[in-house]
Amino acid sequence: MAKETWEGEFYCVKCKAKRNATGEVVVNDKGTKMAKGKCPECGTNLNRILGRA
Repeated sequence: MAKETWEGEFYCVKCKAKRNATGEVVVNDKGTKMAKGKCPECGTNLNRILGRA
C-alpha cells in the first residue's frame, strides 16, 4: 500500500512564512488527518491539519 502524500502550503513557525512543501498524510489519535513535512528553507518539521479522516 502506497503512503498518501499531500502537496501544498504549510506555515513554518521558525521562518514565520508560508512555504510550499510535500508531506506524508497521517491520522492522529483523535482521527484527524494531518500532513507532516519539512521546511525547504530551514528544515523544521511542518504540520498541516487537513480535517477528519
